[in-house]
Parts: sequence; structure tokens; C-alpha cells
Amino acid sequence: MTDRPRTYNVLNILMKFHAFPDEVMGKYCLVEALVPVGAGAPPNHHAGETEAFFVLDGQVAFHVDGEDRVAGAGSYVPIPDGAVHAFQAVGDGPARVLILNAPGTMHDAFFTGIGTPLPEGQTDLPAPSEPDIPAVVAKATETGMTIMAGAPA
Repeated sequence: MTDRPRTYNVLNILMKFHAFPDEVMGKYCLVEALVPVGAGAPPNHHAGETEAFFVLDGQVAFHVDGEDRVAGAGSYVPIPDGAVHAFQAVGDGPARVLILNAPGTMHDAFFTGIGTPLPEGQTDLPAPSEPDIPAVVAKATETGMTIMAGAPA
């Protein structure tokens, strides 16, 4: 196991890393995310990293390559490599989602790079705060992601 924080506040989302790429021979990154209503990821794309979501609880609105859908508990949402995508928790309460990225090094660097480490074992959502958008965009660019301005969420 990697000796570094596993729980982060990333854009007001509580993210718990179940597997970092360096723990699984560089194959994937597995994160469980507790996403408050209204929070999520802005439209973005990243070539070279496959991404998939599995909704455990709640509802999540996804925008993937120009198509919109709302996914509930038990839904699997694959993101084609390089596809423009976004997501946002909707409904009456937070959504809980598993996020799989392969090989995951890009997402590991991005999530932990913009995130704030939280105490291990924290299960409550962090207090909401305004993200530092220029820092988020800079980290995305540094890790090989592109955040789209003005695209629908």
C-alpha cells in the first residue's frame, strides 16, 4: 500500500482512493466519490485514459459526447477514450460513485494535485468552498487533460 493520504476533498467531492496505479502495477486507479448535489466535474476530455463510472447511490446527470442521461444506483457509464464528458449529482441527496480510470496515472496526479487531503476515515462531505479555477485548469493541462470552457454540464 502506498504511504500517502487516501481521502481528499476534490472540488467539494469526498474522494477515497481504493487503489492508486502504483499499487496495481500501473493498471488503474479506483476511487469512491461522495458527490453533493450540484457538484461534479466540468466538461473535460483526456486521451490515453479510459474512464468509467458505476453509480452506487443517488442520481448523477452525465453529458458524454453530446448526449445527456441521468444514471441511478446500479448504472454503469463508460466514457470512450478522449470523449468530452461531464457529470453532476442531481436529486434529493448526494450520489456515491465508483470511478475507474485506466491506467489512472493522469487522474491520480490530477485528483491528488487539486485535492486537499482529509483525515483517514472521514465519511462526511467536506464543507463546500469555491474552487480555484485557474489552479484546476493549470493542473489539468499539466496532467494531460483539457477542461472545456462554456460547454454544457
